[in-house]
Amino acid sequence: MAVDTGLFVAITLVYLAATIVLGYLGYRQTKGDDDYMVAGRKVHPVVLALSYGATFISTSAIVGFGGVAAQLGMGMIWLTVLNIGLGIFIAFVVFGKKTRSIGSRLKAVTFPDLMGKCYGSSFMRYAAGLVIIVSMPLYTAAILIGGAQFITSTLQIPYTTALIAFAAVVTLYVVMGGLIAVMYTDALQGGIMLVGMTVLLVLTYVQLGGVIEAHTALAAMSDLVPQALTAGGMTGWASMPAFGSSIWLTLVTTLVLGVGIGVLAQPQLVVRFMTVKDGRSLNRAVLVGGPFILMMTGVAFTVGALTNVYFYRTQGVIALAAATGGNIDTIIPNFINASMPDYFIVIFMLTLLAAAMSTLSSLLHAMGTSLGFDMVRSASSRRASMRRIQVATVVMIVASVILAFVMPGSIIARATAMFMGLCASAFLPAYAHAVYSSRPSLLAAKLSLVAGAAAWFIWTAFVHVKESEPLGLSNLLFGVPAVLPMPWQAVDPLVIALPLSIAALAVGLVLDRHAVAAEESTGAA
Repeated sequence: MAVDTGLFVAITLVYLAATIVLGYLGYRQTKGDDDYMVAGRKVHPVVLALSYGATFISTSAIVGFGGVAAQLGMGMIWLTVLNIGLGIFIAFVVFGKKTRSIGSRLKAVTFPDLMGKCYGSSFMRYAAGLVIIVSMPLYTAAILIGGAQFITSTLQIPYTTALIAFAAVVTLYVVMGGLIAVMYTDALQGGIMLVGMTVLLVLTYVQLGGVIEAHTALAAMSDLVPQALTAGGMTGWASMPAFGSSIWLTLVTTLVLGVGIGVLAQPQLVVRFMTVKDGRSLNRAVLVGGPFILMMTGVAFTVGALTNVYFYRTQGVIALAAATGGNIDTIIPNFINASMPDYFIVIFMLTLLAAAMSTLSSLLHAMGTSLGFDMVRSASSRRASMRRIQVATVVMIVASVILAFVMPGSIIARATAMFMGLCASAFLPAYAHAVYSSRPSLLAAKLSLVAGAAAWFIWTAFVHVKESEPLGLSNLLFGVPAVLPMPWQAVDPLVIALPLSIAALAVGLVLDRHAVAAEESTGAA
C-alpha cells in the first residue's frame, strides 16, 4: 500500500517543528559545561525514563531485531526479559544510584571522564574514549541504516538521500543544544514510539484473527522451517532452537546475552544516571522505564515472529522469503507497507524516525564528547570546549555515514550486538569495581579493560563465524576459515571475553594487594 505522501509530510512537519522547538529550548537552557554534557543534573524522572528507554530502543530493536525474530522466532522474547531485569531494574537501582552519587561528587560529565576520575588515571579516560570512538560508529551506522531503510521503502526515495538527510537533521539539534536538547527530544520521541508500537500490536492481532489464532497458526508452521535453519537446530517460530545447536548458541549468546548484559555498560546510557538530582528520581524512573521497554521490545519481537503467519496466508511464503533480496532488515518495513492501513504507515514511519533519532542523537552526543572532551584536550585544560565537541560530533557522524554505506545487508541486529558485547567485555567489570569500591584498583581496572577488549577483538576476528568469515584474517594467516571448529564458531565473543575480563580484574586485585602488603612490610622494617 502506498503511503499518503501529503498526510505523511504534514504530520512529519508537525513532528519536526516540535523537535526543533524542544531542541531550541535545550539550546536556550544550555549555559555551561554541565548543561551541555549532563543536562544540568536536574532532569525530571519521567524525562529520564523516556530518554533512557528511547535511547536504548532504536530501529535496531524494531527493524533489525524484529527481522531476526521473523527469522528465528519467539525465543527473542528472552531478550525482553533481560532488558527489563538487567537493563532497567539492575541498571537503575544497582548501578544508577552509585553512578549518580559518584559522578556528582567527582563532577564527571562523560563515561570516560567518570572512569578516569574514579581511578585517578588518564589511561582509563583515554582507553574508554578510544573504545567508544572506534566501536560506536558501528552501532550508529546500524541505526542510520534502519531509519533510512524504512524511509526508502515507504517514500520510494533514494537510499543515499534518506540516509544523509536523516543524519543531518539529528546532527543539527545535537550540536546546538547538547544533552538537554537530546533528552527533551528523546521524551517526545519515546511518547511517539509508545503509541506507535501499541497500535502495531493491536492491528497485527486484528489482521491475524486474534491472539490465540495468531499464535496457534505460528506454532503450526514448524514444518515450513527452511532446511538450512532446521539443520542448524531451529524447531519452529514458536519454540526455542535445539539446546546447544548453532542457532541456539547464536540466539542465546549473541542476541539475548550480548544485548541483555551489554546494556549495563553502554556509555550513552550511563551518562543518563548523572543527569538527575537524587537517587529517588531513579526509583521513580524505573516505574516508567520497565513498562516502556516491555512494550518496545516485546511488541517488536512478537510482531516479527508473527509476520510469518501473515506472509504465508497472503503470499504463500514465510517472512524470510518475503524479505527484499534476502535482507532480514526489510521484513518489518515490508510487513507494515503490505498489511497496515495508510494512516498507520504514517504513524509507524514517525515511530521509526523517533526511535532512530532518539538513539542516534545520544550516540552522537557520546561520540562527540568522547572525542572532543576526553580524547582531544591538553593536560592544562580540564574544561569542556563546546566548539571542539561540536566539531568532533560532526566528524563522528561523517564517519558513521560512510560506514553505513559500506556495511552489508542484514547487519542491524548483529552490529548492535557487537557493540553492546564489546562494551560489556571492556567496561562492565571495571565500571562495577569503580562505583562499588572505596579504593578501586587501577592495576585491576587496566588489566580488565585491556583483557576484555583484546579477547573480544581476537574472538571476533578469528573465531566467531559471522565476523571472522567475512574478514578472512584467520584464513589469510592460518590457512583455515576459523581457528576453532563448531560449535565454538557460534559462541559470541562476549561469552569468552567477559569472563576473561572479570578474571583479569581479580588477578589485578590480588597483585595490587600483594604490592601494598610488600610496601607496608618494607615500611615497617
